[in-house]
Amino acid sequence: MHEMSVALAVVDQVETAARARAAHGVESIRLEVGELAGIVADALHFCFGLACAGTLVEGAELITHQVPGTARCSPCARDWETGMPPRLLCPGCGTAAVELVSGRELRIREVRWTDPTRAVAPAPAPEPVPAVDPALVPPPATAPPSEPLTEESRSCAE
Repeated sequence: MHEMSVALAVVDQVETAARARAAHGVESIRLEVGELAGIVADALHFCFGLACAGTLVEGAELITHQVPGTARCSPCARDWETGMPPRLLCPGCGTAAVELVSGRELRIREVRWTDPTRAVAPAPAPEPVPAVDPALVPPPATAPPSEPLTEESRSCAE
């Protein structure tokens, strides 16, 4: 599973950039992943979570954008999406003399750094709850034993 080595490389590169700019953390990382790069997105996301543990990147969101594979025919200059599995014969003239134009990318497109000046406001202190006289509280409503509870009788908390 080479997704782990890819995830480790991404974390390493982002940490290096973070140290160079004295960043305090990372909010998100946007990757371009080519359709023909052989990367399984779900496996990469899983490995990324493991690779981030204990690093400056821990807690960052990984956003992947799949770049479609495209090819160009050398004789007729036609471009087409290759799809998966890749179709490498020109749909126009049938030749196999093609050049892959896109789809092999694996590129860090954007890193969003945490903003140290944007402090999270502390939650306001809860207001004291006034004491309630138990004699004023009505008994809870219950359905008669012979009637089953229905959807309408569920509480909002469920």
